[in-house]
Amino acid sequence: MRIQYTETARKQLKKLDKTIQKRILDYMDEVGRLENPRSRGKALFENMRGLWRYRVGDYRVICEIQESRIIISVLKIGHYKNIY
Repeated sequence: MRIQYTETARKQLKKLDKTIQKRILDYMDEVGRLENPRSRGKALFENMRGLWRYRVGDYRVICEIQESRIIISVLKIGHYKNIY
């Protein structure tokens, strides 16, 4: 699957330390190569129903998986205390 970052996610990523940026980008590239990206993530619920969360250290990556278009859209990136 192709990984697509929203403008908001790009801005949030740029605010992070370079080593954390690299960890997140590498992790999401790995997720994009999986046959089933849901095997690694966790489904969210309530007001974030339909979205998926990936855990990268103390950071969370919130995504929408669009199987019909073979795209994982990264919507938000942030520290676990502030992301939800």
